[in-house]
Amino acid sequence: MTQESTSIQTAVGPVRVRDATKPAPRQLVRFAFYRVDPSWRRLPAEVRRQHREQLEAVLAEHNRRILLRTYSLVGTRGDSDLMIWAVSEQFEKLQELFAALNHTELAGYLLGSHSYTAMTKRSIYVDTEHPNQGGTTDRLVLAPGKSRYLFVYPFVKTRAWWALGAEDRQRMMQEHIRVGHEYPSVKINTTYSFGLDDQEFVVAFETDSASDFLDCVQALRDTEASSYTLRDVPSFTCVRATIEEMLEALG
Repeated sequence: MTQESTSIQTAVGPVRVRDATKPAPRQLVRFAFYRVDPSWRRLPAEVRRQHREQLEAVLAEHNRRILLRTYSLVGTRGDSDLMIWAVSEQFEKLQELFAALNHTELAGYLLGSHSYTAMTKRSIYVDTEHPNQGGTTDRLVLAPGKSRYLFVYPFVKTRAWWALGAEDRQRMMQEHIRVGHEYPSVKINTTYSFGLDDQEFVVAFETDSASDFLDCVQALRDTEASSYTLRDVPSFTCVRATIEEMLEALG
């Protein structure tokens, strides 16, 4: 029996996500949060404009090479002003982006407040596509939508969770998934960090309704699986913005 192949359009062109002889490529993901040093806002307006335009050009150039989304956190969090969500199949492509960012004038005033590195991976708990899922059915290729909000947080499960048998974990996750399905306006993107970074997972929820997301998270607190969460902070409320809008909000 032959296996059908499909592809989706990403920032770097069509990517094959299922093949009879070759597994789908897994993607590397970075969520990079920055805060601007207040001293930057005391610079002359013309200098700040030049700094913004320089950084905008760098991000726009790399947006043609990798999947890149930009968000503003001005007004939603005290320690971060912006977030860059970058996705590529190669670490080198991500390094090139952030190395180029480091060479801009504005980078001298940007403080990295938080950073999370992760990778896509097929879920061991979900075998079929569901309406709350981001990306392709096998979750190996992310496909961010156009939702207004992105809620991001890293999390770690307890050692007791991993000591449970596979059947117990599957049972609890089925309940967790069922509750999540009650909020179809909230789309989840799950990425994995085992050995790559300090956390085990990074989840990013896309939605146009902040209240739906709040209610979803509160409902998930009542599930049995939630009791095995060791850490799920910090949590970030990100507002989608064009590159220009994100930088203009800095001041």
